[in-house]
Amino acid sequence: MSGVKCINKIISIILVGVVLISFNGCGKVVVENPYSLYEDSYTYGLTSNAPVSSTNLMAQSLCVTDGSDLGVDEVDSQVCEGAGLFNIDSGEILYSQNLLGKLYPASTTKMLTAYVAVKYGDLEQEITVSEYACDQASDSSICNLNPGDVLTLRQLLYGLMLRSGNDAAIAIAEGVSGDVESFVDLMNEEAKKLGATHSHFVTPNGLHDEDHYTTIYDMYLISNAAISYNEVTEILQTVNYDVYYKNSAGEEQQQSWSNTCGYLSGSYSAPDGITVIGGKTGTTNPAGYCLVAYCTNEENEHMISIVYHADCRGNLYLLMNEILNQFGR
Repeated sequence: MSGVKCINKIISIILVGVVLISFNGCGKVVVENPYSLYEDSYTYGLTSNAPVSSTNLMAQSLCVTDGSDLGVDEVDSQVCEGAGLFNIDSGEILYSQNLLGKLYPASTTKMLTAYVAVKYGDLEQEITVSEYACDQASDSSICNLNPGDVLTLRQLLYGLMLRSGNDAAIAIAEGVSGDVESFVDLMNEEAKKLGATHSHFVTPNGLHDEDHYTTIYDMYLISNAAISYNEVTEILQTVNYDVYYKNSAGEEQQQSWSNTCGYLSGSYSAPDGITVIGGKTGTTNPAGYCLVAYCTNEENEHMISIVYHADCRGNLYLLMNEILNQFGR
């Protein structure tokens, strides 16, 4: 009998549902008692927020994509494997090329490294550079740090983002999390929280690994989160930085680091009406030439522009300028 009662209850629920739904001549469904996104989600325990419309939804302020290409026939898109232009004020995707394809990020990885470091670290913490951090290949991009050098996390972040120092990346990871492995775990955890679910990171510096990859769209999500911190934006837009620190013997050391972004160094000019606030470059043989740029247009709207795996440095900036000129102004 209990089974019959359950069936009757189900039938009753279905009948009630049918009564609540009517169809007009055009086939439009009209629901007399529609589901309330905020109130009902709270009532049924789907969210822990109070039942008010101020509930924060993950993508409510983000650019959202279905992966479709947009505008690729209007620029020299053939010179790269993926690119995107995201208006972060309006939430619009202005240009999209292979947004969801797996690509290698090279040193643009450091956008995530900086985000995690600023979120979890103390910028005034003094970090002693390890021998492991200094054990970089001869052709690696480095800050010329030596074992025993003592710098603050803030200083190391300038070396990370301006000089693109792979030694600085390791020192930051060790200083914030105790070891590189724990920091990389935190990078992957934070990436997923941001919605960057098509990415996996192996190192804090972006040196090539087959299992270290992201997508154009994921890097937009990561970069958008990174620039939400004023500290990151301040570093990104710095052209030159003089750093003073002490070595293992307690002697004063000094270096000058310059931004590797061609727009800030003056090697390349942005289109009229576009201001490049800052950017992060990345280059390896498998990744090609990569750039994440933070820009504004004539309306002072903020944008993130990304080009991955360009076939040469000149074409990287050529395509970036074409995209900004055609779609960003």
